[in-house]
Amino acid sequence: MRVTTAVSSLFTAVVTGVVGVLIREFEMVELVAGYDPERVTDDEGLARFVGTAALFLAGLTALVGVPELVRPVDGQPVVYVVYAVVTVLLVGYMIYGARRDTS
Repeated sequence: MRVTTAVSSLFTAVVTGVVGVLIREFEMVELVAGYDPERVTDDEGLARFVGTAALFLAGLTALVGVPELVRPVDGQPVVYVVYAVVTVLLVGYMIYGARRDTS
C-alpha cells in the first residue's frame, strides 16, 4: 500500500493502545461500550480482560503498519484479509468475554 496506510495503521494502534492501558491499568471500565455498573460483578476482571484484548488488538495493528512503513509492498491484500479476520475474531472474543463478567 502506501505510507498513508502505514501511518493510519500506526495511529490507530497508538490510540487503541492508549485506550487499552487506560482500561487495564487505570480500570477506566466506563470506556467499555455498554458498561453498566449495576450489572457488572467484577470491575477489576472486566478491566483486565478488555484492556488486555485491546492491547493485543493494538499490537496486531502495529504489526500491520510497521512493515508497511518500512517497506511498502503493493499487491499483498492477503495481509489485510488476515488482519481483518483476526480483528473480527478478537473483537468477538472481547464481546463474549465481557458479557461473562456481567451478572
